Amino acid sequence: MQDPTRRLCAQQDRHEGDRQRLFAAVAEFTGDTPVLYPGSFVDVAPSFAFDDVTYVDIDRRAARFFGDRTSVGEIIERHRKRSTPAAWRFIHADYQTPLGLADRSFGLLVSLYAGFVSEHCTRYLRPGGWLLAGPSHGDVAMASIDDAYDLAAVVVARSGNYRVTTRDLGGYQIPKRPVTVTSDLLHES
Repeated sequence: MQDPTRRLCAQQDRHEGDRQRLFAAVAEFTGDTPVLYPGSFVDVAPSFAFDDVTYVDIDRRAARFFGDRTSVGEIIERHRKRSTPAAWRFIHADYQTPLGLADRSFGLLVSLYAGFVSEHCTRYLRPGGWLLAGPSHGDVAMASIDDAYDLAAVVVARSGNYRVTTRDLGGYQIPKRPVTVTSDLLHES
């Protein structure tokens, strides 16, 4: 029987290797840079592709998961394609509150399924850094109205493979319905 840490990690990876392929494509595009992942739950896939990752989550299960440093380290090292060891840390906190991290100290801010991460964590992103945001929880729309961000690339998925492209970006910023996107509108919806 699997230990609770490995079982929880396996549940996160429902489409086996999907997250690993996503972060490998992003790392190939951005280069290795320190990563901040607020709302990570137990998704350690960034550490498969990046050398330095800080995970943040308020969930008690995530705190227990990351508290088992040995098992988490083994999971990460088993899936890493890089020869250097991974450095990672976990902060058990609400990312909407100050995290005790230095401003402008990360090159990649990850916002996947965690709400408006960019609204609260842009301060930690270096100038010229990257926001990786999925469209499902509104952070793509929030970043689109924030002058701190420019759409520089998109991740395209096909048959379970990912690539990052800078082509034809204009089509990605056209709302499906004619509406003026505001912060208040996004918070309401």
